[in-house]
Amino acid sequence: MYVLVEIKGKQYRAEAGSVLKVDRIPEEKGAALEWKSVLLVGKEGNVSVGNPYVSGVTLKTRVEDHGRDAKIIGFKYKKRKNYRKRWGHRQQYTLLKVEEILGV
Repeated sequence: MYVLVEIKGKQYRAEAGSVLKVDRIPEEKGAALEWKSVLLVGKEGNVSVGNPYVSGVTLKTRVEDHGRDAKIIGFKYKKRKNYRKRWGHRQQYTLLKVEEILGV
């Protein structure tokens, strides 16, 4: 069984026991979170699609860790104008362990 859940404006496919890498959530390690924004439920070939969410279905997760991705380098320039701009960015993330899917 799997669900498609919306977390912070992005959609993730989750199964029981899987780990999701989402944008940083300001919770401590070990905190339990519940997500009611389930868009789709797939179970043994049957698919239930919400309008916009599937009612009565909740995804239970636990915060495992926080971290930062590899650095992304950006660069722009204008030829013959001696203009160069370089910057870097490291996206922060949170790892969520899916504990169970309730209400299915």
